[in-house]
Amino acid sequence: MSSGDVLRAGSDGPAEDSPASATVLLVEDDDGDALLVTELLEDAEVPVVLRRARSVAEAVEAISRPGGAPAVDCVLLDLGLPDAVGLTAVSRLREVAERARDVPALVVLTGLTGGDQGLQAVAAGADDYLVKGETDSGLLGRSLRYALQRRRSAAQQRALYRSAVRAEETARLERALLPNPLVADERVSVMVGYLPGGGGLLGGDFFDTVERPDGTVLSVVGDVAGHGPDEAALGATLRTAWRTLVLTGTSPERILEHLERVLLTERARPEVFVTLCQVVVAPDRSSVDLYLAGHLPPLLITGPVGELACDALPPTGRGRALGVPVEGGWTPRRIDVDGPFAVMLYTDGLVEAEVRRGGPVPEAAEPELDGLGRDALGLVALHGDPPSHAGPLRRRVPRLGQSGLHELVRDDLQRHGIVGVVERVLRRVRALHGGPLTDDAALLVVGWTGHDTPYLGERSSTLADSAEWARP
Repeated sequence: MSSGDVLRAGSDGPAEDSPASATVLLVEDDDGDALLVTELLEDAEVPVVLRRARSVAEAVEAISRPGGAPAVDCVLLDLGLPDAVGLTAVSRLREVAERARDVPALVVLTGLTGGDQGLQAVAAGADDYLVKGETDSGLLGRSLRYALQRRRSAAQQRALYRSAVRAEETARLERALLPNPLVADERVSVMVGYLPGGGGLLGGDFFDTVERPDGTVLSVVGDVAGHGPDEAALGATLRTAWRTLVLTGTSPERILEHLERVLLTERARPEVFVTLCQVVVAPDRSSVDLYLAGHLPPLLITGPVGELACDALPPTGRGRALGVPVEGGWTPRRIDVDGPFAVMLYTDGLVEAEVRRGGPVPEAAEPELDGLGRDALGLVALHGDPPSHAGPLRRRVPRLGQSGLHELVRDDLQRHGIVGVVERVLRRVRALHGGPLTDDAALLVVGWTGHDTPYLGERSSTLADSAEWARP
């Protein structure tokens, strides 16, 4: 038999037909001993696919799975091989096996009586050892079952560890995306919230708020096109770059162009772009400058407590998204305010939520544009017309839309006031959607309580990733 030969063991039919069978690689250069092992396995009724290698080199090739060969679950290794001396075969195979995705078990076969060589093999990394002349079918079967179970338990522990590491990395990325605001004015409100999507992939939504020494308050909400670790890492990078630009005194009208330079050097693919909304609150709180880079316009909340009004700002002066290779910059639109106010910035994960369960705003819901993905919607926001590759538009499940979100926020403010509005809006949108949103959603409210009021600014942060939020 040559390398890779398959010997059926422990089954009346083809071993490959048994879904519960394990693949065992017998590394044995003696045909007689190989036949004996096969017969012992058949007597032990261990359901395995038994493969054969005649040397350590052939075993290394089999474990490395060239050409998509089945994974090896266990190696039965004879220590008397022509290309190995002493325990070098154990060390070599364990080194190669540890690099495999599914680390196989290793049982040593020794022709020497006594336990010294077998114990040394176990110390070198083997799971068990057997003496050829003293092994029967029952002992071989028990040894294989023990070794396989031990390796499966080890694989489960590794999977749990990797899952914990991924969860920690995800948490670190989310913390980088959602920092604590740097605001000293006690009458400035900053309420932030982040609702992860249900697809299991990180998004690139980010936001931040910083107050400068002269009292100017700058806030930003941004959305990296796409999902996944690359987009999340890019969002964290852009958020950090934005804060750095603000803290170093860069003028607001120059921040976006510098941020775009960071995007162009850090993005993984040239088609990645970022939509962004930046607001700049004047030191005397009499005006707000609004910068739109292909992003949805915010909502403006005005009036004293108990008499709040909510208005949807038009996308006047909206510039191109960052990273889109077309002409144009970003011109701020000044909004004069008199007395208490707040600006609600958000990402498109909220407006693209589907209205499945009914609620207070179904009549305001907008039909979903079938065939328009996230990138295409960004181009619509930029140019005003669907791209030619968008495909036909047809009605499907209605989505909340900007008008629906506006109505929902206005209804919530009239019922409950502005304190806690971020968490309530996130919960109500999620309830309308009927569960976790398809896309991540970020929400930021920055405002001012006024000169002559006794109210201090509200500060809150909601990261909706707990078990409570996981329930529909």
